[in-house]
Amino acid sequence: MAISIKDVAKEAGVSIATVSRVLNGIEVVNEDTQKRVREAVVKLGYRPNIIARSLKTQRTRTVGILIPDISNSLYPEIVRGIEDVANIYNYNIILCNSDLNLDKEKEYIYILKEKMVDGILFMSNSLEDMCLDIIQKLDIKTVLIETTVYNKNIPNITIDNIKAANEAVNKLISNGRRRILYIGDHKDTLNASAYRYKGYIKALEENGIEINKELICYCKPFLNNGYEYIQKKIKGGISFDGVFCTCDELAIGAMDALRENGVNIPQECEVIGFNNILMSSAFSPKLTTIDTASYDLGSIGMRTLIKIINNEQIDGFNYVVPYNLIERESTR
Repeated sequence: MAISIKDVAKEAGVSIATVSRVLNGIEVVNEDTQKRVREAVVKLGYRPNIIARSLKTQRTRTVGILIPDISNSLYPEIVRGIEDVANIYNYNIILCNSDLNLDKEKEYIYILKEKMVDGILFMSNSLEDMCLDIIQKLDIKTVLIETTVYNKNIPNITIDNIKAANEAVNKLISNGRRRILYIGDHKDTLNASAYRYKGYIKALEENGIEINKELICYCKPFLNNGYEYIQKKIKGGISFDGVFCTCDELAIGAMDALRENGVNIPQECEVIGFNNILMSSAFSPKLTTIDTASYDLGSIGMRTLIKIINNEQIDGFNYVVPYNLIERESTR
C-alpha cells in the first residue's frame, strides 16, 4: 500500500498540515520539527504527488533549463551551477536541448508550460522575438543566462561580452599582432557571440587597424568549423598572425589546423578562445581564453529565478558577472 502524508504525520508526531508546510516550504517551521518530518519521509519512503500538490499550491517545484547545444562543453558547467542551487532549495529540473534549432526551441517552451514548470532558465542560440514573445504570452517566469535582451523586461545573467572580447583582442594587438582572424557566429545573431564580434571590431578600431572582411569567418560554434576555416585561409593564401574565437571549441579546432600546417603557436600565430572549458587547459599548447564564470552564471541564474517565483525583489534586470582573461601557452 502506498505511503500517504497521513502516515508521515503519524510517524513524525505532527499534524498533516505541518508535514505539508515542511514539504512545500510555505510557512516557517522550527528546525526540530522539520528534521522529524524529513526523517519520517526518508524512513517511510514517502514521495509526494507532484500533480496533486501543484493543484493546491499552483507550484510544482520544477524548473526548465533550455540550452542550445548539449555537446558544447560550456553548458554542462552552467547546468551544474543551476542544479546545485536547485538541490539546496528542493527544486527539480527538466533539461531541454534545442540543437541550435529555433523551431525545436519554440516547441520546448510550450512543452515546459504544459509540464507546469515554475519557471525557465533560458540559454538561446539566437534570442529571436518570436521565442521571447511566446514566453511572455504564456506568462512563464524566465531568466536568461549567457546573453542579454534589453527590451522585454526579462532578467538576464551574463558577463560583459563586448568588454571581454575587446580585452582579448587587445592582448593580441599588444603582442604585435595586426592581422587578427575572427571566427564565430554572424555579427547579426542575437546571442553572446554577436557581442563578442562587437568587442573584436572595437579593439581594431581603437588601434587604427583596418577591418578586413577576408579575416572574418562566420560559423556555428563547433570544433570542426575552427579547423576548416584555418585550413581554407592557409590554402587560400590569406595571411594572419592572430586568431580570436568566440568559443574554445573553435579555438582548439583552429590550433589543430595551425599545427598540421607547421605554424608555430605562439611564435608565428597567437590564439585566444572564450569560455575556459576544461579542454582549454588540457590541449597542447594550453589555450589562452576568457573565463566566463560558467558555474556562477548558472547558480546566480537559479537563485534569481527562485526569487522571481517567490515574488521577491531582484537587483535589476541585468546582472553582470565578472570575467577573467586566463593567459596560457597560445599567447606570449
